[in-house]
Amino acid sequence: MAHKIVVRNAREQDIDMLVRFNIAMARETEDKILSPVKVRAGMRAVIRHPDHGFYLVAELEGQIAGSLLVTREWSDWRDGVFWWIQSVYVPPEFRKRGIYRALYDAVKALAKSSSEVCGFRLYVERNNRAARSVYSKLGMSETEYRIYEAIL
Repeated sequence: MAHKIVVRNAREQDIDMLVRFNIAMARETEDKILSPVKVRAGMRAVIRHPDHGFYLVAELEGQIAGSLLVTREWSDWRDGVFWWIQSVYVPPEFRKRGIYRALYDAVKALAKSSSEVCGFRLYVERNNRAARSVYSKLGMSETEYRIYEAIL
């Protein structure tokens, strides 16, 4: 019997699991070590201040089986908001079970239901072929943009 994936907004009681997910994701995809204290503070800020964005979690069999963060970017060219999908993580034991698809479909449905959202985007580490393949299969396309940053 197939179990139903339930997608919902993250709550404060989910933070410990989400911290573990983000730390694992950064280690797995970019070989970066994140500070649990800093990550926890950042997640708590999002949950307490919805203008920063929102987290979605996918539950399967009563367990959190994946998560992502959505943040907003105003586009003056489109007079609308792009949602950025960030901090995507599905633990290895839940992969290839439709978890990310359920999260993606929830983002897409929420975006379509909002008159201000003109699209959604994400960035992916260039060598993460598995993730790039998933995003392409879901109908997303790679853009011509490269991301530059200056960390303060």
